[in-house]
Amino acid sequence: MIGSNPALNEETFSIPVSELDDNRKVMTMQGTAFRALTLVGVCVVAASITWGMAFKHGFGAAMPWAIGGGIAAFIIALITCFKPQFSPVTALLYAITKGLFLGAISAFYESSFGSPNGQATIYQGIVFQAVSLTFGVLAVMLALYATRIIRVTDKLRTAVLAAVGAIFLAYIANFVMGFFGTSMPYIHDSGPIGIGISLVIIGVAAFMLLIDFDLIERGVQTGAPKYMEWYGGFALLVTLAWLYLEILRLLAKLRSR
Repeated sequence: MIGSNPALNEETFSIPVSELDDNRKVMTMQGTAFRALTLVGVCVVAASITWGMAFKHGFGAAMPWAIGGGIAAFIIALITCFKPQFSPVTALLYAITKGLFLGAISAFYESSFGSPNGQATIYQGIVFQAVSLTFGVLAVMLALYATRIIRVTDKLRTAVLAAVGAIFLAYIANFVMGFFGTSMPYIHDSGPIGIGISLVIIGVAAFMLLIDFDLIERGVQTGAPKYMEWYGGFALLVTLAWLYLEILRLLAKLRSR
């Protein structure tokens, strides 16, 4: 599933003052950054479990964990979006379940996915490259946002969210078509069009990070309650997971050519 990230919207941080605790603990940028790093760390640890399982016992052993983790992560994400006050717990659960899914999928790509003539070595090192590029994109987009080289305007926000919605619908359509033994044209191809599609999706995911940064900053400025730090970290993890998977997919297409 793509990380279209419905976790952040205009109403997310519009929390009544009455919901703040007696100590007036509010959301801070430092607190959100710490929560985000914690969630990423938990996700990596969980991913290492299914990663090791796949290489030690075969991908078949990790598959149930991948499927279960993916389904659980989706359900937990929906709960978190509708009940952000639960995010101190659900964000951690999301990081664990998403990590189990990502670890197995990463092992699948690293080992033999799509290898022509059974030459699994063409994918060795692909996960390290994907992780490096993901955090590289994160650093670049954070720098662009912090220096205001790119400003998040209403027009930019609308355009990015519209693009995310279109991608989400395309993935849903592709998922449904899979039940009939077919798929959307070009979306999985390693030709120029397929690679171009992947680059566009990665670009949209990168700009989604700007939307996340902007809305988190608004939450800090409006004095959202402390638990929204977990919610903000969760939202960033959703986008980062999507970005990582799309970069992994692009690298696989490039290597298979």
